[in-house]
Amino acid sequence: MPDEVFDCKREEEQSCQTHVHEYLGSTTIFEEIPHNHRFAGVTSEAIPSGNSHVHQLLGNSDFAVGHLHEVGARTGPAIPVGGGKHVHFVNGTTTLDRGHVHQFTFATLIEDPID
Repeated sequence: MPDEVFDCKREEEQSCQTHVHEYLGSTTIFEEIPHNHRFAGVTSEAIPSGNSHVHQLLGNSDFAVGHLHEVGARTGPAIPVGGGKHVHFVNGTTTLDRGHVHQFTFATLIEDPID
């Protein structure tokens, strides 16, 4: 990711935006009451990290078997996919609800897909 993305200054009359990623995925299946959950959302803007950047995400899963879970994580660093674009790898654990949690693993979608 170009360094100039993080060089902008936040002033009263000017704001600085970087980029976000869409994401979607499904949790692992909880075996005792077989079910899983789907989720989708948009990450935070880029957060500088080492020689790269990461994103935060937080959202809810869908309802299944009368409950839902929160899905929250920090992505890994940018993974180039060609053409100056990148994705991020994400893994984590949902919040506890109805006595269980789910694991999730996914890659974000490409930033600005039509640019």
